[in-house]
Amino acid sequence: MIHFLKGDATNPHARGKKLIVHICNDAGGWGKGFVVAISKKWTAPEAAFREQYKNRINPNSEFKLGAVRFISVAPDLTVGNMIAQHGMCARDGIPPIRYDALAECLKKVDEFCSSSGHSIHMPRIGCGLAGGKWEKIEPIIAEQLKSQDVYVYDFG
Repeated sequence: MIHFLKGDATNPHARGKKLIVHICNDAGGWGKGFVVAISKKWTAPEAAFREQYKNRINPNSEFKLGAVRFISVAPDLTVGNMIAQHGMCARDGIPPIRYDALAECLKKVDEFCSSSGHSIHMPRIGCGLAGGKWEKIEPIIAEQLKSQDVYVYDFG
């Protein structure tokens, strides 16, 4: 079930273990959008992303569309860097969001949370710089995370 809340997704409202998920690109860019708020609070998610990008040429690299990296930032808080955006700009009218990669990422998030007991928190992922449409993203979240409670934050 998806719950909509007003507030800051970097400050989730829940007891117990929490997972904040957000979308990253596959071009190595970090510095605009929701990642700015993440980097203001914690250095580890950006460092993990940059390390993962730097090692992308390794044949066993997990830096590709559909990958998720889970980074613990506090004893009860983890950030999930989901690679579901190809590049950083629209090309030929196609936004950078990749809905199939997002579904793959969220499947991994569901597996992680099912085994760890984390609740899931996010901004309206994919609707900012990734250029996605919430009408397409919300059903993907509902399908891939149907066994989870998901908290979506609208800043304000």
